[in-house]
Amino acid sequence: MKKVLVVGANGGSGLAATRSLVARGCAVTAFVRQPALMPALPGRITTVTGDATRPEDIDRVMAGHDAVVVALGIRENPWRVRLRGSAHTALDVRSRGTRHVIDAMHRHGVRSLVVQTSYGVGSTEGRLPWIVKLMFALLLRPQIQDTARQEAAVRTSGLDWVLVQPVNLTDENTTRPAFASPTGDFESMKVSRQQVGEFLADAVLDPRHVGHCVALSAPSTARPDHEAHAARRPG
Repeated sequence: MKKVLVVGANGGSGLAATRSLVARGCAVTAFVRQPALMPALPGRITTVTGDATRPEDIDRVMAGHDAVVVALGIRENPWRVRLRGSAHTALDVRSRGTRHVIDAMHRHGVRSLVVQTSYGVGSTEGRLPWIVKLMFALLLRPQIQDTARQEAAVRTSGLDWVLVQPVNLTDENTTRPAFASPTGDFESMKVSRQQVGEFLADAVLDPRHVGHCVALSAPSTARPDHEAHAARRPG
C-alpha cells in the first residue's frame, strides 16, 4: 500500500486527488492549513494541520511517505488579490511551499513528487489563446510568476517528478478522464478539478509519467473515453 502526502488537500484538486488515491487503496496524509474545511472522507486518511510556507511543518510530516502530491494555490477572489494582495495566503505559496517539500523529501529519502501547476507556464508558455493570455497578464500575473518559479524548482529538484498543467479549472461533475498531453496539446480551455484530481492520482501510481510535464484539458465530446485514457500515456 502506497503512502502519499497531499499538500493542499482541502483545495478543489487536492481534495479530488485525496479521494481518488484513497479509492485506489492508498493511505493518505492530508496536509491542510484549515482543518475545519476538510470534509470527513471514508478510507485511510490522516489529516495534519500545517502551513506549507513553514519548513518545520512540512518536515515533521514527511517521513514514511512514498510519494508527495502538491496542490497549493490561493483560493481568494483573484480580483481582490490583484488589487489589494492576498489576505490569507502568501503570494509565493506555490514556489516557497514546493521548495520546502523538495528539501524535506531529500532529507527523508522520499523520491516521487507530483505537482499541479498551470497551463501557460514553462514548456507551454506562449501556447495560450490570446484572450487567456490577456487575463493572465491583467489578473493573474503575480500567481503565474510564482508558478513559473515553482516549476523551475521542481525541474531542478533531482527527484522523480511529474508536473501537471491543467487549463482553466471548473467544478463540473464528470466521470470522463481528462485529455492528458505530454506535448502540451489541449482539446478545450477547461478541465474539472475532479478530472485533475484523478490524473494527480494516476501520476502517483504510474511511473511512466515521471519526468514529464502533462497538460490537462476536458476531452472533445467526439473523443471516446478509451482514447482519452490512452492520451494519458507519455512516451
